[in-house]
Amino acid sequence: MRTGYFDLVAVEAHAKPSDIATMKGVLDMALDPLYLRPLNPPNPHFLGGLMANAFLARTGVGRETLAMVAAKNKNAGLSNPRAGHAAPVTVGDVLSAKPVVDPLTWYDIAPFSDAAIVMLVASEEAARRHTDTPVWIEGVGWSTESGTGSLAWHQWDAMPSIRMAVDMAKAMAGLSGKPQTFTSFAELEDRYSFMEILSMEEAGIASAEEAYSMLEAGDTEPTGSYPVNPSGGSLAAGVALEATGGCRVLEAYERLLSMGEEIEPGRERALVVSWRGPPTRTAMAVILGV
Repeated sequence: MRTGYFDLVAVEAHAKPSDIATMKGVLDMALDPLYLRPLNPPNPHFLGGLMANAFLARTGVGRETLAMVAAKNKNAGLSNPRAGHAAPVTVGDVLSAKPVVDPLTWYDIAPFSDAAIVMLVASEEAARRHTDTPVWIEGVGWSTESGTGSLAWHQWDAMPSIRMAVDMAKAMAGLSGKPQTFTSFAELEDRYSFMEILSMEEAGIASAEEAYSMLEAGDTEPTGSYPVNPSGGSLAAGVALEATGGCRVLEAYERLLSMGEEIEPGRERALVVSWRGPPTRTAMAVILGV
């Protein structure tokens, strides 16, 4: 639409991982083709486990914190008709489950899901012409870290691309400060349970220690003071490959509209953060407002 030739555009994304017979082979294509791909590296979840352990070591966050995230999101998804992997899970269930890759169990790892999404993106004039309840895209950010295909260059215990994407979105929207000062909730990256805490940290919502306190107090529950992944996130709805970010945007869009007059003045927005997944370091952020 920035060309001036269009005022209403359809944006489509879809994923059909159930049709992919060699998922590992597809994901390996994101690795350095000369030094890493020929080594036939292990399952991508192995990389998620390495990242989780590095994050726990840096922050001092305990394994129980990851279990709290997994249980929260699996249960939150029970009220979401699109969350096919939701389940009534307790923290004890997660902690007692057998690890898939240390320290992550299947409860901590979002499964793949087939999905399709279509969004109509309109100019301000067209949006007001077609609906009385538009949701505005106030800011967008996208970042890929250098050396993203080389595991040796990664900062294993952090994700600067998330921080940079959120900063870009905030700058575009003309906003500053912690997201909870201008948004009512967030849909954050959670394809691994630890990534929700890491996303909160990189987005400037809370430090890892503060995130634990928020979890313990119930602040990030769907009915809490600052819900994080009230839809259940990817842990409940699954990872839809390149459509994952769009799915998270849809969840935020619907929740913003459903809140109506319940939204606190000044916080009529939502933050969405998504990561492309291992072994990449590509992230996006969107700030939506009503």
